[in-house]
Amino acid sequence: MPDSPRRGSITIIGAGLAGALLATLLSRRGWRVEVFERRGDPRLSGYAGGRSINLALAERGLHALQQAAADEAVMRHAVMMRGRMVHPLAGGAELQRYGRDDSEVIWSISRADLNLELIDAAEAEGAVLHFDRRLEEVDFDACTMRIVGDGHDEWRPFTTLIGADGAGSALRAQMARVVDIGERTDWLDHGYKELEIPPGPHGSFRIEPNALHIWPRDHYMCIALPNEERTFTVTLFLPHEGPWPSFATVPDGAAAVGLFERRFPDALPLIPMLEDDFDRNPTGMLGTLTLRRWHLDGRAVLLGDAAHAMVPFHGQGMNCAFEDCVALASHLDAAPDFATAYAAFAAQRMPDAAAIQHMALENYIEMRDRVDDADYRLQRALELRLQERHPGRFIPHYTMVSFTRIPYSVALTRSQVQRGILQRATAGLDRLDGVDWAAVDAEVLRLLEPLAAASTARTTSLALPEPL
Repeated sequence: MPDSPRRGSITIIGAGLAGALLATLLSRRGWRVEVFERRGDPRLSGYAGGRSINLALAERGLHALQQAAADEAVMRHAVMMRGRMVHPLAGGAELQRYGRDDSEVIWSISRADLNLELIDAAEAEGAVLHFDRRLEEVDFDACTMRIVGDGHDEWRPFTTLIGADGAGSALRAQMARVVDIGERTDWLDHGYKELEIPPGPHGSFRIEPNALHIWPRDHYMCIALPNEERTFTVTLFLPHEGPWPSFATVPDGAAAVGLFERRFPDALPLIPMLEDDFDRNPTGMLGTLTLRRWHLDGRAVLLGDAAHAMVPFHGQGMNCAFEDCVALASHLDAAPDFATAYAAFAAQRMPDAAAIQHMALENYIEMRDRVDDADYRLQRALELRLQERHPGRFIPHYTMVSFTRIPYSVALTRSQVQRGILQRATAGLDRLDGVDWAAVDAEVLRLLEPLAAASTARTTSLALPEPL
């Protein structure tokens, strides 16, 4: 395919979160953008998304929304979460802050509210959105695509395609027909059920609204995220099989009530429709999608869940996808043609996607097994102390991931080194009073000084042009 002129025509498959945001970013830069979405227009037919686990909006996602001038509209729907409110089985909930103060928080927002705002933003910037139109087939040699839906069945020309159509991507399937993209999905042996805590008397929140609530129970857990309607979206994560509580041993709503009576007694009174919700809502699957190849020369490229779906336990799937959108838009600004832009985009983002996928799986174990352990709390206290003693050099893991735009791959490397420092410094201790501060400070300087310098260099090298 010949090189395509900048500020030409781009076709996006999918008007979900990433597709609508990318359409906005590209339209603001002067591209002619068309978007094809298999579902109906949610502003007319109601939202009919897939997973409805609430989303946790953090710094990477906020930055992307700011680039699209959509942050103000979106934040009207968001509820601040200061940290994890941990509910041990023995009782006595405890708030574990994510950051140092209210300048370091994340935000709970419903997928539907966010998608609606982004669709409006895309159209306001001039993108043309077609709903009830699914991608059925692509002829990459002829640069034509077959679009079907709502009584239509037509072949249409395209200049280039961007797949933002989620984990079940139709464009990815079409690419796989003509080239080996190395697709692999590793399914987690756990699934989930969505439940709900309704508003309390007079429309109030029934529990602390400014927190992500966690009921950790070793092999499984329950979480609850607040909504602006004063409800909480509750998600129960269980193994699919096993003698411990699993979807095999908890097959229906009546059994779920029994489980909550035994293992989540403080949550049970908050979920009056537990039995009905459990029976009515499907059991969700969780998996990690990896590809060896994200693009087909300059003819097509994948991003977001279509390229690297991940488990939701670090709250970074959307933030990562939004960061993809900003990166791709910037590469399209800088490159002379689509092929160059797509190759540069994939080279930048593939290591970071792999890193956050790994960290998301790690965080599930932390959330369900570790957050109420004494050694975890001690290491967390030391983490914050070292952040004070070595600002800019020792940055807590969660801070790097959620409150900065340090590349995920850099954050993973630094976190692994820092975890070793924390474990060695607290071995055999139950209080920080026993920490050998001189030894720890020396280790921080020796191990983290080179990484801090490398992190700065990598982050600076990725500073690409902002929109015109």
